Amino acid sequence: MHIPVLLNEVIENLNIKSNQNFIDCTFGDGGHSMVILEKNKPNGIVIGIDLDEKNISNVKIKMLKLQNLEERLILINDNFANLEKIIEQLHSNDKFKNLKFYGILLDLGFSSCQLEEDRRGFSFQKDEQLNMRYNIQNDNAKFKFNLTAKEIINKWPQLKIEKILKEYGEERFAKSITAKIIEQRKIRPIATTFELKEIIKKATPKWYHFLKIHPATKVFQALRIAVNNELENLKQILPQAIKILEPGGRICVISFHSLEDRIVKQFFKQEARDCVCPSEFPQCVCKHQASLKIITKKVITPTFEEIKNNPRSRSAKMRIAEKF
Repeated sequence: MHIPVLLNEVIENLNIKSNQNFIDCTFGDGGHSMVILEKNKPNGIVIGIDLDEKNISNVKIKMLKLQNLEERLILINDNFANLEKIIEQLHSNDKFKNLKFYGILLDLGFSSCQLEEDRRGFSFQKDEQLNMRYNIQNDNAKFKFNLTAKEIINKWPQLKIEKILKEYGEERFAKSITAKIIEQRKIRPIATTFELKEIIKKATPKWYHFLKIHPATKVFQALRIAVNNELENLKQILPQAIKILEPGGRICVISFHSLEDRIVKQFFKQEARDCVCPSEFPQCVCKHQASLKIITKKVITPTFEEIKNNPRSRSAKMRIAEKF
């Protein structure tokens, strides 16, 4: 069962009022959205966006069992990086042309179902094919992406693999792990999660195998980020979200990786300033105007109790800003 991370903190900081509309850009299993729908009754709407068609179809089945939810929860299978186009298309429908949005949520983690059930190779705890794509790949899939973790591991040049392990995974043994990958793939293609896990084990010192996190964690994280273009998608959505929000509306971002958090922190900081010219400029030439007020001066992290109940929340960091 998926447990929504920082749920109480999200609900409190989104400042939800009756009949206001919200966008959950990473709908997942709907944990955050379902509580938002309780708070913005009776007529508030939530737009739930998810790249994974399975998440959308699963919730539609549940939705039919819940009173009045068909009118208040709009589920869209798309990439959140296309947010402006999604909302433009929604506004083209007479029924939704006057919708205004007072909160946008981005939870950049992935659901327990994706990790445990979908057999896409996200987890090194199960022997699965090295896929790691969020979207379902079949003949009816709305979005087709050719890149997989298997292709990266078996076809990318050594320096490029090493670079993503260093940058996206912050893996200290990126060089030796990549060298071992190159060595093994010359013998035969690396096809499964267990094969990759064994390579990582052989490429790292024994003491590294007894730390709090598994030695394969950072490598799998780096591959997942690369396959799904996660950091670039985050950079694309943030300015779109500000355009869509009404004045007084809030954007809430939960990240699980220092690179994600840095992108959000820097974006909020920039958009909270009137001038973004280099400090050596004698006067402002950028004409930039602040569009945000930062609500969280310090990043919000899970409580000890939440981490105890949901260990996967331990690396979560939440930042909130409000549109002027």
